[in-house]
Amino acid sequence: NRTVADVRHIFSKHNGNLGETGCVSWMFEKKGNIIIDKSGVDEDRLIEVALDAGALDVKDAGKDFEVTTDPANFEAVKKAIEEAGFKYNYAEVTMIPQSTVRLSGKEAEQMLKLMEGLEDSDDVQKVYANFDIADEEMERLSA
Repeated sequence: NRTVADVRHIFSKHNGNLGETGCVSWMFEKKGNIIIDKSGVDEDRLIEVALDAGALDVKDAGKDFEVTTDPANFEAVKKAIEEAGFKYNYAEVTMIPQSTVRLSGKEAEQMLKLMEGLEDSDDVQKVYANFDIADEEMERLSA
């Protein structure tokens, strides 16, 4: 299959290995994820609306609030948030890592190049990852 060969080539080009189908799926959970810009948002009201609609959690994520849902409740929570007048920047059922690995220096640079290679491939629809790179490191690498 051409797609598998292309993805395998991208991995090997960036010092990675393509594992068997599903070999890392245990590291991720399928969850609804809704990101809302903090500016002008009443946090208590957002928490009330989201939890009443079935959200699992509402977290302060720096400049945003992150609402997490079970996939089954995602649409109901998203609708309740919209109807309460909150605007979201991102809303999707996605795969959330159960834990993350902090990368820096050469490892961070290699990982970003691998991600870029995968995302540039026409055959790759979605990439899920469990790495974390500090904001300062991201700024340094993007300079």
